[in-house]
Amino acid sequence: MSRLGLQWRPFAFDLPLEMVTAHGALARKRGWLLRLEAAGRGLGWGEASPLAADPQDPGQLACAASIAALGAWSERSELEARLGELPLPLAFALGTALAELDGWAQMDGGPGASWLAAPPSARLLPAGEAMVPAMERALGGAAGAGPAAPLTFKWKVAAAGDGPERLGLEVLLQRLPATARLRLDANGGWDRTTARAWAERLAGDPRLEWLEQPLAPADHDGLLDLAAGVPVALDESLRASPALRSSWSGWQVRRPALEGDPRPLWAQLRAGAPHRMLSTALETGIGQRLVGHLAALQARGPTPTAPGLAPGWCPGGPLFDGDPQVVWEAAL
Repeated sequence: MSRLGLQWRPFAFDLPLEMVTAHGALARKRGWLLRLEAAGRGLGWGEASPLAADPQDPGQLACAASIAALGAWSERSELEARLGELPLPLAFALGTALAELDGWAQMDGGPGASWLAAPPSARLLPAGEAMVPAMERALGGAAGAGPAAPLTFKWKVAAAGDGPERLGLEVLLQRLPATARLRLDANGGWDRTTARAWAERLAGDPRLEWLEQPLAPADHDGLLDLAAGVPVALDESLRASPALRSSWSGWQVRRPALEGDPRPLWAQLRAGAPHRMLSTALETGIGQRLVGHLAALQARGPTPTAPGLAPGWCPGGPLFDGDPQVVWEAAL
């Protein structure tokens, strides 16, 4: 059996701009970096990054307890057997590191290749009144950069009151170029009446890429009904009911950092699984490296689309470097 050495290092960072959603505001991220060593086989790196940053949050407490229980050494077979029992962010970290030890990234890029670079991301617009100026800045920057791929915008809705958001939608639709694409993310915060009103306003608009999680995860019948009229992408539903990843034929917003071991999704993308969109959970450079690689695989598949990597929403600096050793040292 192969004996592996595990080292964990905590990290924390503040977002430069508070992210407001239907679930509340996110201003800080906190988690752990993983350095996995196999004698004679190099290093594997991973990141466990629960969405809630409060140290007393159940997800944070579960990760901390599991890290302590794992210890500093483990047999490879024992570690693999325990993945399904661990909190999902920890399973993501370990699965990522094990895949790196096994050379998964190099298999995708050919001889001598390394991790694939992510394709251009959708632009994440903030909730509320900040949406319009943020969109105008993005459009102005794109115009100054010359010809490029059409812009994709994602706007967080169901977070600032339906009346003001409906007015904001009209402004957005007036200013959004005909070539742009639009995703509206309600994070499950609409009821059926509200979601239907938005769907009716946007039905037939070629710029609409999808409504993202317009209804609560439990309202599967309502989601199916909406999907009959406009494109609907599931996000929170896929984590509440993982079986939907196999049965939902529409778009799936996949956040690997919150789903556990990433290797099953990795294998699906290699095989050309359609209608997956890769999305960030605001990771450090170690987590971003894996999410970007999977987004590049998705772009090679039958339904390429811009990933949701939230450019500009992380503060930058060495904690977000592409070299995992630099990230590791920055967490001190």
